Amino acid sequence: MRKALIIFAALLFGLLAGLAVTTSASGIITGADFIGTLWLNALRMTIIPLVVSLLIVGVVQTAAMARAGRMTARAIIMMIIILWCSAAMAALLTPALLTAFPLPEAARAALQAGLSVAEKPGQVPTILEFFRDIVPTNPVSAAAEDKILPLIIFTLAFAFAVTRLPQKKRATILDFFVAISDAMLILIHWVLFLAPIGVFALALVVGAKAGAQSFVGLAHYVLIVAAVGMVIYLASFLLAVIGGRSSPVAFFRASMPAQAVAISTQSSLASLPAMVTGVKAMGVGERSGDVVLPIAVALFRATGPCMNLAVAIYVAHLMGIEITTGAMIAGIVAAAITTMGAVSLPGSVSFITSIAPINIAMGLPVEPLVLLLAIEALPDIMRTLGNVTMDMAVTTTIARSEGDIS
Repeated sequence: MRKALIIFAALLFGLLAGLAVTTSASGIITGADFIGTLWLNALRMTIIPLVVSLLIVGVVQTAAMARAGRMTARAIIMMIIILWCSAAMAALLTPALLTAFPLPEAARAALQAGLSVAEKPGQVPTILEFFRDIVPTNPVSAAAEDKILPLIIFTLAFAFAVTRLPQKKRATILDFFVAISDAMLILIHWVLFLAPIGVFALALVVGAKAGAQSFVGLAHYVLIVAAVGMVIYLASFLLAVIGGRSSPVAFFRASMPAQAVAISTQSSLASLPAMVTGVKAMGVGERSGDVVLPIAVALFRATGPCMNLAVAIYVAHLMGIEITTGAMIAGIVAAAITTMGAVSLPGSVSFITSIAPINIAMGLPVEPLVLLLAIEALPDIMRTLGNVTMDMAVTTTIARSEGDIS
């Protein structure tokens, strides 16, 4: 949390410094652009190896948990279905919200000018190109060319193949990719250690070119993305009522302590004790409360696909890029799958490793994510709130289906 606040402060100071710098001071702007771009490139170099290793580890570990018993398998299947529904919901809701409440044109034009240093967006796939290229002929070439979706499909297929190996061979491959992911996490933490400098430099450029309109755009972004996450929070009550046969009032009372911890800590793991107490207060048995909830915290972020895809769609809206049907499908697939490998990561790391692949898959620029990363502490409150409440709803539903509720 402290690091997030430091990065947020760097964003504010960078924007304010940019306001004080006139566009005639080209030397300062050029220098800040150089520093910011250098840091952004360092961040981008970690994305492909980290996403691949985390996805393999996540799939293999999820498959191992699913073998633990029927209750565990049913819980994991339900979680995966919710993740895909979450991504599909964002694909429908976010464009509708942006149509009803668009970013003011003055703010959009100013931010586009401020982000003019962003790399050119990649080729946006059509629907035919999406299905034609979804299976890579060469996964190494796909990684080198930033063809992230075919690479994810290959990685997913490879991970499922690993789950079919004998235990000893499976453990060897798993240990290998765990070591790679751990090393990449150390590297990305080194890069993020310099985040205040990189964010300050890029924010200075944006502030100098976009002016006060940059604050309008960032506030609008927070409201749109948080509104998408709010749908998951509300859907958790619907699931608890229909699947868990609990009254919304009783579910709200039981989840309030965990929600309070979620808001104050922005951590699902820190909320776990209060979540266990809450579901048991609703009559959930120990078999469900002590098994399903920890699995949910370890594997499941219900708001991840929808809010991550909402960020990518917002970037397209901000930069004036039309999203084709093929690009939207690519975004849904990338959002639903990459979430599986990012659950245990800190928010600042998962923000980049989960959303950058979505942007690349949809042919959108990555650079705007750096500024949005700096204010992630604000929508992250809704992320954690929705995740914690949905974890409790899923646990209540599974307990009801298993007859493990009084």
